Amino acid sequence: MHILAIDTALEACSVVLMNGDAVVAREHQAMARGHAEALMPMIERLRETASLDFATLDRIAVTVGPGSFTGLRVGIAAARGIGLAAGNPVVGVTTLGAYAAPLIAADTSTPVVAAIDARHHHVYLQAFDGDGTTRIKPAYLSIADAARRIAPFIPRLVGNAAQLLAAAWPDDEPSPVAVEQQAAPSIDWVARLGTVVDPASAPPKPFYLKAPDAQPQATTAQVPIQAARP
Repeated sequence: MHILAIDTALEACSVVLMNGDAVVAREHQAMARGHAEALMPMIERLRETASLDFATLDRIAVTVGPGSFTGLRVGIAAARGIGLAAGNPVVGVTTLGAYAAPLIAADTSTPVVAAIDARHHHVYLQAFDGDGTTRIKPAYLSIADAARRIAPFIPRLVGNAAQLLAAAWPDDEPSPVAVEQQAAPSIDWVARLGTVVDPASAPPKPFYLKAPDAQPQATTAQVPIQAARP
């Protein structure tokens, strides 16, 4: 499957073109802001490098959050626009799922907790069993409450809030198995997850956990790691 993946949810702007598990072209820039100005030139350079006709894509994947409200809208708008113009299906991949996927693929024996800094001493968090099944649904929690809830799992932590959780770890609980601080998820895994999600249950719409009148989507029970594993 030829897939274009886009991520502007957090502190990076990333695009990749993959054919199956093979990376055809990739570009990544770390940035806290400026995604709107950077994204389309990146996609155009990717298209030129790969001699890509968008109409030949099988699918487009984009991170849908949680993340920066502005960043999410930039990536989703670009993915929808390309999909509409070229007649490509577009799917959404949650940022938490994309963070967790490579850890689960590498080791199914230990739970994984993906966490994103939500500011003001809070995090967006999702906890997974080793097989990718959700143990704690995506939630908006204080750092202290999150650490208390997940500490009994003795998990691996990943995300741009991994170190925040580790610093708040209860003294009477075993330390996390691993702490992987990452500013943004792997764009390759956004693409891999995008190839296996069901378009009917993974729309390219913002996934907010903290916003007026916003509710978590119901289709986050399991990250399809087994199918996406290279």
